[in-house]
Order: sequence, then C-alpha cells, then structure tokens
Amino acid sequence: MALNTTQNLTRPDDFYEFLIEMHRDLDEAQSQSANAQLILLLANHIGDFNLLCEAMTLARESVLRQ
Repeated sequence: MALNTTQNLTRPDDFYEFLIEMHRDLDEAQSQSANAQLILLLANHIGDFNLLCEAMTLARESVLRQ
C-alpha cells in the first residue's frame, strides 16, 4: 500500500474546523497531548508500519524545509 498524498478528505473545511475546535480551551500541554493521542489513534487505525514510517518521514521533511 502506498501513502496517498493527494487531497482525500470528503469535507476538508469541516475537518479543519473540528480540528481547531478540538484544541479550544486547552493549554499548550493539553493541546500537545490531544495531538499525540489523535496521531496514535489514527496510526492504530491505519496499522501498516511501513506506511506510517513513510508518513512520518514526509512530515519531518516538510517541517525541515520550512
């Protein structure tokens, strides 16, 4: 299975709003914890180790290019 990097969200604007709402009224530590928990839940759902490693590599490379 290959990592899908093309836009694939059915409701991207709604997703973004819900993601922002998830962080409402959280302090920095709580916000980071919520992000970490979300990542782990989604990683568990995906389940494929190689795919997850590819995603983490791309995310890190993207941050380093900024």
